[in-house]
Amino acid sequence: MTARREVSLDLTEAELERFGRRLGRVAFDEGVFVCLYGELGAGKSTLARAACRGAGVTGPVPSPTFTLVNQYEVDGGAAVQHADLYRVDTVEGLLDMGWEALVQSVGAVFVEWADRATAYLPSDRWDIRLDFVDSPSRRRVGIVALGSAPPIPGAEAHP
Repeated sequence: MTARREVSLDLTEAELERFGRRLGRVAFDEGVFVCLYGELGAGKSTLARAACRGAGVTGPVPSPTFTLVNQYEVDGGAAVQHADLYRVDTVEGLLDMGWEALVQSVGAVFVEWADRATAYLPSDRWDIRLDFVDSPSRRRVGIVALGSAPPIPGAEAHP
């Protein structure tokens, strides 16, 4: 059976958090670069926070909107990094925030507003798009595994 490389889910906020934890565990174990896309308020921060928890972060997980990157050490020093590119609008801004080191880092990397760095994203990654649906309490989550990124966790449970 071939692993799914793309999946679309409609999730409540609680389901999004559970899925994020599963996603974070696999992203951490496999060292996946995860790009998050969606409108303001679509759930990128909720998913990123849950993924950081799933990757083993136990302390507070604040938004990196103003710090640009938050780094957490888990499992004996391995890194989980959470970036927010909302305020980055130039290549110089990417370089100043340490983008090259972020892309080359080992461990899980979660990047909100990844569309601000499209030309500079690694080819092996998960792209996750969160969209509003008719119900204000649900989100559509589209996930694509690109390049040699591992299969999407939980995709087998959602035909």
